[in-house]
Amino acid sequence: MRSLLRPSPLFLLLSYLLLSAIPFFSLMLGKPVEKGWQLLAMEVICWPILWAVFKHPRWFHFLLLPAMLAIPIEIYLRLYFGQSISTHHLGILLETSPKEAIEFLGQKIWLLLFLTLMITAWWWSLLKIALNTPALHWQHPSRWALISMVAMGFCIWGYGEYVGVTAPPASAASSHSDDDSDDEPVSVASTKPMGKVIPLVWLEHQRQKLSHALGPLPSWAQIRYDEDVFTSTWPFGLAVRIADFWSERGYLSKLSEKSRNFRFNATLEGDQKLAQTIVVVLGESSRYDRWSLNGYERETNPLLSLEDNLVSFSDMITAVAATRLSVPVIVSRKPAAQSLKAGFSEKSFLSAFKEAGFKTFWISNQMSFGQFDTPISVFAKEADATQFLNLGGFTNNSSFDDILLDPMSRALNDAAPKKLIVLHTLGNHWNYSHRHPKEYDHWKPSLFGVDNPAYTDLKNKPALNNSYDNSILYTDWILSEVIQRLKASQQVTSMMYISDHGQTLYDGSCGLAFHGHNTQYEFHIPAFIWYSDDYQQLFPEKIRQLKRHRKFRLSTENVFHTLLDMGNIRYPDERLNWSILSPQLVAHTRYVDSYGWSDYDNATLKGDCREVIDKKAPVRQEK
Repeated sequence: MRSLLRPSPLFLLLSYLLLSAIPFFSLMLGKPVEKGWQLLAMEVICWPILWAVFKHPRWFHFLLLPAMLAIPIEIYLRLYFGQSISTHHLGILLETSPKEAIEFLGQKIWLLLFLTLMITAWWWSLLKIALNTPALHWQHPSRWALISMVAMGFCIWGYGEYVGVTAPPASAASSHSDDDSDDEPVSVASTKPMGKVIPLVWLEHQRQKLSHALGPLPSWAQIRYDEDVFTSTWPFGLAVRIADFWSERGYLSKLSEKSRNFRFNATLEGDQKLAQTIVVVLGESSRYDRWSLNGYERETNPLLSLEDNLVSFSDMITAVAATRLSVPVIVSRKPAAQSLKAGFSEKSFLSAFKEAGFKTFWISNQMSFGQFDTPISVFAKEADATQFLNLGGFTNNSSFDDILLDPMSRALNDAAPKKLIVLHTLGNHWNYSHRHPKEYDHWKPSLFGVDNPAYTDLKNKPALNNSYDNSILYTDWILSEVIQRLKASQQVTSMMYISDHGQTLYDGSCGLAFHGHNTQYEFHIPAFIWYSDDYQQLFPEKIRQLKRHRKFRLSTENVFHTLLDMGNIRYPDERLNWSILSPQLVAHTRYVDSYGWSDYDNATLKGDCREVIDKKAPVRQEK
């Protein structure tokens, strides 16, 4: 033991201790560490196991290099965004080109290179100690005792996972369920789409035999494993995050493979050299009746209301109140009634525009990888240029949507004569007061400056609603700024805005908030088209039809066909009867995800929550 206290091995041990202290960095910022004691216990257990398995640090020290090199990034994310490295961040790091990285980091690139060299030197000095210190070699019989205990524990845990665990006594079960109350905003689609289901009949047969012969594991013998806690450990949890990242990449590849060889055979009808730009803005969590543009008593759209060439649609609905399910229906020809199914065999309007000669851009303030984002990033990657700018996810420290404006201007000034630019905003996503800067904290009391408001507390209803309206006010400025930049471009320009879904906000006596509640407030969404004077002069009939259809029964399924018509793009199996700009437009059945596929136009709206209830039996859903 004394030999371990010599300078060299002590330096190594303290370095490993410092590495494991990364998850507790928040304490230096005066913020608590979630499940701190469990996290500490997990790390205390993991280090001896790692040492016992490899016997000597010379064999596992190489595995620590990625974790050590990731320390500056981890500290940066915790310092400015209050979160750890996730699959989303790994996606940005590994898929961002060197040019984009240099543009993003600016002068910080030299600081990052300096830190990388310093950490590499630190790792190298520790490697020399690990290779040349015999005292670090675990030869005591306790090593095998620990390995045996771990193996036994793993077998018990595996048996419980494989065969099952006896339910705990009623009292224990009830107290445990009380501890698991959900205190996050309600959202549908909470299962990971990349989970693999392997139909191994033999294994299932063996499981049934074991279950019949020995029965499930007693509840008292269950070894509890909290994957979230383990994922938060450092450096061990980083391996889980990397594995999740590659798993999601695999899932993304499978989705892309479905449409790899798909072509629309789209062509442009018109002058290929005429400078023209179409912008599509995908909104987030915005509801129709909170826009003064649509009759709301509060002036939440003071700037957009000044635009003469803007047509707002009064009856646009989305099929599903979940971003990862609704956006694919918006950007592709995926039918609403298939929106719960993973993937789609066709590409999005991005590829159709590319075939017709447009250069395409996807600029996002949302995430590229994650449980709710991967299906969308499949379509985003069809673009010629794809940027995911939000390092903060949906946290309080996320970027405001104005981060999209400068990249949009650069895309607008690109040399290509024909351009399609998609802006994916954070819009009005919870926490609403963190979606706008202080100068837009107009209606009060609000939740501005409150890190973790109790959204389930009805006492916060006025503040919550005020904050939501403030976020709409900021969205108004963002969209107006996009329009002003389009006007200044001296090109033939047009823009379509549409939200992915709405929100329920404790309306009247309704005790529900956020989304996933099958309410009209979540399905009825704001959408509009703006066009330049030059666009109107070039396509007067399209504008005439646009104005004619402003009150037409529309859904997000109309968007794909409308956008291609907006670009005057033709393709063999086009459906102009679904384009808002076409005289051929006809109404179609509008299904929404409410107890099955309910016909929105043949439904009653129940109570103050305005829950959508089909008057007949809803169509059964396939997932």
